Amino acid sequence: MSRWTGDGGRVSAFVTIMVVALLLVTGLVIDGGLALGVKVRAIGVAEEAARTGAQHIDLAVYRDTGQIQLRADEATSAARTYLATAGMSGTVTVAGNQVTVTVNGSQRTQLLGMIGIHKLAVTASASAEPRYGVDGPER
Repeated sequence: MSRWTGDGGRVSAFVTIMVVALLLVTGLVIDGGLALGVKVRAIGVAEEAARTGAQHIDLAVYRDTGQIQLRADEATSAARTYLATAGMSGTVTVAGNQVTVTVNGSQRTQLLGMIGIHKLAVTASASAEPRYGVDGPER
């Protein structure tokens, strides 16, 4: 009867390293997917908030001159109200006739917290501006 000796615990070290690596990859997939979901929502909210702000044109100027001009204070207020209603935070800027909304969010991690990453930051930005009527016939 011979004894098998000489592995010296190498298999257990290999298994430990592989399990940790597998957990990290799983964490990247799960937490990355959750962060992607938050990003998609943030993009949608930013787009809608920008469109909401871009609807606030100065009707008196439009009726007198035919030119579209945003009422910057109303556009900013409307976009911020939309952000608050959607439960997101961000910034709103109006430059000329363009409303730009940047949404900031975060996603708490499920598995990456084991290596010290507890939140993933998410940022999305969108712009909108008013347009004159329809650009052409629908085809």
